[in-house]
Amino acid sequence: MKALFRQSIIVFLIGYNLSSCTTIDLYEKTVSIPGHSWKNSYKPSFTFTIKDTASPYQLFLILRHNDKYSFNNIYINLITRQPGADSTQTVRYDLRLATDNEGWLGSGMDDIYEHRIPLTPVSGQFYFKKSGNYTFSIEQIMRENPLKNVLNAGLRIEKKP
Repeated sequence: MKALFRQSIIVFLIGYNLSSCTTIDLYEKTVSIPGHSWKNSYKPSFTFTIKDTASPYQLFLILRHNDKYSFNNIYINLITRQPGADSTQTVRYDLRLATDNEGWLGSGMDDIYEHRIPLTPVSGQFYFKKSGNYTFSIEQIMRENPLKNVLNAGLRIEKKP
């Protein structure tokens, strides 16, 4: 009886682990925005190491703001330095945070909203070309400077199985 129970538990745990492995978290970090007013000169920077260049990845912006944030979107530049490179690459994004019909698109608690917005194709077909240390910086490029009521900004990288 004990052996059958033990085998059932082991089979359940193996099945649970296999079914829950849709993504592998590789990196996530957020930083606080000083005074909840994001100056365009403040560019949070995130450095991480990529070893596996054969697997696809998904890159997300993490943004937290309060309900007094004045815009339905945010414009950012994502600045990337690849391993061994002297120069950087910059990509501009216009990211939707709210709609008139649905309100804030992120998850909320009280008056704080968090957005996890994909910066790479949702299909997960983004690959890092080189192994090594990557540095990503986020620059807000909105007309309002400083951009008020932004609490945190960050980056999340998920390795797809």
